[in-house]
Amino acid sequence: MFLPTIPTPEEVLDKAFSRAKKAASKTRTSKIPRQMKGKRVEEARVKTACDVIEASFKSILDKTPKVEDLPMFYQDYIDVVVGVDKLKKSLGALNWAIGIISKLQNQYVHKIRRSKGENAASIRRAAFGRISSVINRIRDELDFLDYAKARLRNMPTIDFDAITAVIAGYPNVGKSTLLRKITTAEPKVADYPFTTTGIQIGHMERRWQKYQIIDTPGLLDRPIENMNEIELNAMVALEHLAHVILFIFDVSETSGYFMDSQFKLLMEIKRVFKTPVICIFNKIDLVENVNILNEYMDKVEEPLQVEASQGIGISQVLDKLEEFGDEKKKRRRANV
Repeated sequence: MFLPTIPTPEEVLDKAFSRAKKAASKTRTSKIPRQMKGKRVEEARVKTACDVIEASFKSILDKTPKVEDLPMFYQDYIDVVVGVDKLKKSLGALNWAIGIISKLQNQYVHKIRRSKGENAASIRRAAFGRISSVINRIRDELDFLDYAKARLRNMPTIDFDAITAVIAGYPNVGKSTLLRKITTAEPKVADYPFTTTGIQIGHMERRWQKYQIIDTPGLLDRPIENMNEIELNAMVALEHLAHVILFIFDVSETSGYFMDSQFKLLMEIKRVFKTPVICIFNKIDLVENVNILNEYMDKVEEPLQVEASQGIGISQVLDKLEEFGDEKKKRRRANV
């Protein structure tokens, strides 16, 4: 979980003032000269309230990883989902509040100590008013952090030591089905576009080599600036994670996308990412025009034919991945 629980302003103040009240009760029962007790009670309330707020905010900051220290995949993922600048601004507001609360504590504790005993309560009330104002000023930032926590709750856990294959292609061409067939993952599969609304990850192991297969949301053939959030998540996965891309064609065109459009998307992905690509021609049992199938298979190197929903041809995909893994291990040894 990227962010801890984020309290509302009301919860922050209720906790702070409740603890302050308990601290005051303890001070009243302590052995302090009567003429000093009133001032000590109010001082304890101010100090406790401020300490509780500072501790609450510092806990959030301490438990939240620094975005710039995360791998680039996570940095871009966070930026796509909630916005890195907005997140930093909201976390910065907590730091600002900590600094102001600390100053208010020193200021009002000093005032109480220098006051006449009968004025201490009114000074404490003024302090509580200022404290409440500070916390309410960062209401929007606390609300945003709570929103970010919810949006980032399912941020994928990536194994950066595994060989990673990212499945790409248009919506509804069989990406999630392929993932389910070759790994232990159980992604949601349905016959409508954009079934995959987040990055799905499956794992497998062959000959002591770990493989991580990532199903991306369906990519559309359009400029990055026109992509929606689901598509941008897919682009992030491709850019930072893929050692190899499994590009799936729906050769039956039953997904609603013509082969020409699918091939253009393949060319765009190759142009942008410079990552090895394994081309997989899916739904071969539904092909009506074999000439179209042969035309596009001739345009790529070592194409694979599968019927993912029936498990036909899956062993070829696994063998190809293992071959890629062996080549990668050889390159690693050569570089040692």
